[in-house]
Amino acid sequence: MAKHRNALGALGLALLVAVFAIAANSSGKAPPTEVKYIEFMALANGGRVSEVKLSDGTKLEFLLHRDDIRYITDNPRNPGLKEELLLKGITVTEHGGAGASVQTLIFIVFFAAMFWFIMRRQGGLHTAMALNPADSSHLTSFTFAQVAGNEEAKESVADLVDFLKSPDKYLSRGARMPRGALFYGPPGTGKTLLAKAVAGEAGVPFYAVSGSDFVQMYVGVGAGRIRELFKKARASEAAVIFIDEIDALGRKRGSAASGGSDERDQTLNALLTEMSGFSQGEGIIVIAATNRLDTLDEALLRPGRFDRQVEVGLPDRAARERILGLHAANKPISPDVSLPELARDTVFFSGAMLENLLNEAAIESAKSGAELIGRDVIERAYYTVLAGSEKKDRAGIQQRDREITAYHEAGHALASRLVSPEATVSRVTIIPSSKGAGGFCVNIPPDKMYRTKKDLEAQVMVSLGGRAAEEVIFGTENITTGAANDIEKANQIVRDYVMKFGMGEKSGLLCGEDKDTYAERGELLYQLYNKTKELLCENRAKLGDIADALLTRETLNAGELDKILL
Repeated sequence: MAKHRNALGALGLALLVAVFAIAANSSGKAPPTEVKYIEFMALANGGRVSEVKLSDGTKLEFLLHRDDIRYITDNPRNPGLKEELLLKGITVTEHGGAGASVQTLIFIVFFAAMFWFIMRRQGGLHTAMALNPADSSHLTSFTFAQVAGNEEAKESVADLVDFLKSPDKYLSRGARMPRGALFYGPPGTGKTLLAKAVAGEAGVPFYAVSGSDFVQMYVGVGAGRIRELFKKARASEAAVIFIDEIDALGRKRGSAASGGSDERDQTLNALLTEMSGFSQGEGIIVIAATNRLDTLDEALLRPGRFDRQVEVGLPDRAARERILGLHAANKPISPDVSLPELARDTVFFSGAMLENLLNEAAIESAKSGAELIGRDVIERAYYTVLAGSEKKDRAGIQQRDREITAYHEAGHALASRLVSPEATVSRVTIIPSSKGAGGFCVNIPPDKMYRTKKDLEAQVMVSLGGRAAEEVIFGTENITTGAANDIEKANQIVRDYVMKFGMGEKSGLLCGEDKDTYAERGELLYQLYNKTKELLCENRAKLGDIADALLTRETLNAGELDKILL
């Protein structure tokens, strides 16, 4: 905002100067006297006109001998008028007149406005050539104690902290510490927090920037910002440079539509050069974060660059409990809330999602005026995070649609209990949500380090349970579009099953996309779908019982579902 105000101030000053210049040029002069053109020609022929000022305007100005009065008359815009006047011995000058002054002012305003607009888009004149985010570097008191979970990742970077604190200990033994560490993993797992904790534990300045800060439309600007950033870091002697979303500038070179010599390539080259230029005694470590490790240029990953790669993955149950405890510390949580149970029910939640869960619960509690955040509030927040808030107005939903939704969600729930009994079906509902779902079934798988071939097949069958139930109850001609997301999820699992995990019977350990693997994926998908239909047909009575209960109560929890199936 300050830079924008400065730009506006400079623009206003320029306009003010221009206005004063024009005003000064015309101040102190009496208005000219207008005469007819025929009178002007008579005066010129009589030798009384001393000077004529020609312009492109509608009027021309002239002076008489021994007369200070300015006269104007109509301008005939005759190309031969100048020569005629010169032959009569009259001094002729050409100027833009008042119109030119206005034109000049318009040009000044136009170019000043364009200059301000461009500088505003680029973040100001200073940020066009330098990296202002680096100016806000600071010493942080953030430590590993404030990063719950990620114990393996913390252990992987502990020696980096020790190196920043005591570099001589390593240099005396001829050890070269990693110049860069790359944190990779799903979004929201705490990569930024971990980088900040490294700087906080070591007590060194923390320079945090984003990869997009270096990608500009002008060639050379990004590379200049890289050099400016490292120059500032070197002035601190020891520092942590953190580049978030490094894939914005570190994608594999040559993939851009403009070829291999675009601005992104120059910026990446500058980063590689700066990292290679570290001397052994410099206590500077570059930490980068990405969600797309596979897209990064190989030169970034070789030894001497980001030669230490640390996976920051989704937290396990114990880590989720610690994360929930950390975020619950400053909230009035009711005694009836069990954080271990909540941690059990939040499989596949990232740290950011867990924080958002408790924050949504706190907001809901504040809206209702409750003093404590109770179990029911956290439960509502849990399903809001997963599927969106419940729609309040359901008067427009037809009974036929309610029946289709009930059997669809009953199909998911029953398939899960039949093929994956170790999973927990915590909630089944036919209440539509704000995210567009007609209903949903929350299936919580057990915490596992690995998923077996059987687990993947069971996941596919649970995903296809809704569509299978529609076909079993209403017939092939009456299946609906409600299974679109389920089918997409099932296809992705089957794709990984064949092409990523090498579990296909025909392709085996071969990876890659071709017509054979495509056909095999199709066969597997239909095989599992038919198997799901057979299971639901065999248990059609239970399927109907779950659907009837949903039509009556709209929502079933795990205990109510168990009573129906017993």
